[in-house]
Amino acid sequence: MTHAFNAYLFAEFLGARIARRTHDRARAAAPAALLSMGLMLYGELWDAHKKDSGFSIQDVVFNSGGAAFSVLRHTVPGLEEKLDFRLLMMPNSEVYSFKGKRHYEQQRFLLALELSGFRGLRDSPLRFVELQVGYRGRNFTNADRAAGREPERDIFFGVGLNIKQLFFRDSRSRLGRAIGSGLNYFQLPYTAAYFH
Repeated sequence: MTHAFNAYLFAEFLGARIARRTHDRARAAAPAALLSMGLMLYGELWDAHKKDSGFSIQDVVFNSGGAAFSVLRHTVPGLEEKLDFRLLMMPNSEVYSFKGKRHYEQQRFLLALELSGFRGLRDSPLRFVELQVGYRGRNFTNADRAAGREPERDIFFGVGLNIKQLFFRDSRSRLGRAIGSGLNYFQLPYTAAYFH
C-alpha cells in the first residue's frame, strides 16, 4: 500500500503542476500518472540491484493502481470532492519511527468519503462527517516474530471529522489553503473512530 500511496502522491503533485500551465486538471491526469509510474518503476529497477529488497512485480502493480486512482479521481465528475486516498501515521512510543519495519507498522491507508462532496449535504451538519475504510499491517517486525506473534492485516472502518471543512473550507490565507490541500492526502491522528 505504501507503493500505491507514493505513486498516487507523485501523480497528484505532477498533475497539479501540469494543470497550472494547461488550466485543465482532467487532461493533466493521464500524463501525470504515466510520469508517476515511470518514476516508481525507476525506483523499482534500482531496488532490483539491492540484496535486501529486489525487484517486485507486486510493487509495480500497486504503483500502477495508485497512479490510476489519481486519474480516476480527476476524470470522473464530482469524485475529487467526494473521495480521498490518505495516509494516517499513528504515533508509537517514539512518536514517529523514521525507518525500519516499525515505521511501516505506524501507517494506515484510508479511503475517505467526504459527505460535504454531495450537493444535498453541503450546507448541512453532515458536511463535517467522513466515512472511512482503511488497511493496516501489524506484528511483522523480527521482534514480533521472535515473540511468537503472527503478522496481521486488518481492514477497518471509521467515522471521521472533516477537519478541512471545519477549519479550512473558505480559507483566504495561503497557509490555510496549503493545510486544507494537505488534508486531502494525510489524516490527522485521533480525528476518527475506527472499528477493526
